[in-house]
Amino acid sequence: MDIRPEHHIAGELVSDQSRTFLPERAGGPGEVLPPEFPEGGEAVVDRAARAAETAVAELRAMALTRRAELLEAIADELDGAVDAFAERMPQETGLPEARARGELARTTGQLRLFGSVVRQGDFLGARIDRGDPHRQPAAKPDIRQMRVPVGPVAVFGASNFPLAFSVAGGDTASALAAGCPVVVKAHPGHPGVSAIAAAAVDRAVARTSTPPGVFSMVQGKSNAVGAALVRHPAVKAVGFTGSFLGGTALARIAAERPEPIPVFAEMGSVNPLFLLPGALKARGDSFAEGLVGSMSLGVGQFCTQPGVVFAPSGDALEALLEQVGARVRDLPAGVMLHSGILNAYQRGISELDAIDGVEQVACGPSENNRAQPRVYRVTRQRLDEKPEILQEVFGPVAIVVECESVAMYSEAARGMPGQLTAGVHGDEGELVEHRSLIEALEARVGRVIFNGFPTGVEVCHAMIHGGPYPATTDARTTSVGTLAIERFLRPVCYQDCPEELLPEALRDGNPLGLSRLVDGRWEPAA
Repeated sequence: MDIRPEHHIAGELVSDQSRTFLPERAGGPGEVLPPEFPEGGEAVVDRAARAAETAVAELRAMALTRRAELLEAIADELDGAVDAFAERMPQETGLPEARARGELARTTGQLRLFGSVVRQGDFLGARIDRGDPHRQPAAKPDIRQMRVPVGPVAVFGASNFPLAFSVAGGDTASALAAGCPVVVKAHPGHPGVSAIAAAAVDRAVARTSTPPGVFSMVQGKSNAVGAALVRHPAVKAVGFTGSFLGGTALARIAAERPEPIPVFAEMGSVNPLFLLPGALKARGDSFAEGLVGSMSLGVGQFCTQPGVVFAPSGDALEALLEQVGARVRDLPAGVMLHSGILNAYQRGISELDAIDGVEQVACGPSENNRAQPRVYRVTRQRLDEKPEILQEVFGPVAIVVECESVAMYSEAARGMPGQLTAGVHGDEGELVEHRSLIEALEARVGRVIFNGFPTGVEVCHAMIHGGPYPATTDARTTSVGTLAIERFLRPVCYQDCPEELLPEALRDGNPLGLSRLVDGRWEPAA
């Protein structure tokens, strides 16, 4: 396994050994992993951002087929490094080898999916309203519109998905697909995995004769590195997956720039589940199994981890809690991604334990430097008195909220802050009867799940992985699925433009063979 501990700047390896850091070994506080990595500063950030700026025009001018070939080449190079990822990722993150291999498949699948989107070209959103010089009382101008890339994008690697939401993950794939150069701020929790991925991207860029400035990656443990990147005038948008504090801090920096830019931050949520009485009575066993499996998957380190369950009081609920408790007590404690996340989890648990009226139902076995899974219960009345009970605790924990009446569900849904997901469990008749709950959830979440659990976000054309604030900074977007490309595009209109100056997507004869909206009617792709 060859790990080059340098910054990757436009195809070149750049190292400044004046300041370095060593990553910690997952699950072993105080244990570190060689090699040392350079701590980025403003000079290296400037170099990366300027290189991206110089690549904007050439990347935009590349034929769509060449852009797609770049994405597919990155996927091929990443697949070729699978053994290196499988060795390094467990060391840095505690995630097992099987997770490394599975997440790599998801990562390369995203890249190839965006390659197909680029080849199809519909993301350009071509619209044409032909002019009419004879229209009365005034002539109608010829107006044509399409989407163009916004410019260089800063991408922040996520701690909990070292591949799929990191150096070559969904934000990078969608930005490159849009025609935007990317500067990645590698996550300090897995710099070795990031270095392996960056080397793969560099090889793909060189192999496809793409301008090298389309990709750079800066290492660094200090928050100042990311702040410098967001402040840089060449950067035109930001993709971030992480904590609420981190996402809002970057959003403030971006808003205070002389030229404010959008920050598309996915910041997590508690992803409530609403259990209707019929489902509770008919399939409490399967619900208990699904809930515990979902809340503890990956040691609960998923932004879609179900952290709260609303359920009706009664004997069926007591039976459910017994089943959930028995399963949780059998779950081993797990290694978290790094000591910072473990410490935050333990603080969150301590705060829950200190709140009157929050009762611990079950706890997994204790083990040093590991996260014990836990389940709590609380009444809806106490939750109303102490709404901070539902603050996200990132890790394997869930709170069951006991409700006197299912009629409380809609009110609870309307009163919740924005969420990435929400789930409703019920038979078909119950779901129809409680349509008001579904309508309330539509206003508060990005994805409503019926009789299922939120972990396992399918990468496809229809997926929405987003939601109202504070789940994200922009509820109109998604960070998973092909619609993610729209974050890094903006519309441009051409009025009475000479044919030879028009982009190919808007020319008469449709040379790219796109699906286009012409005079208000969709014309299918040629």
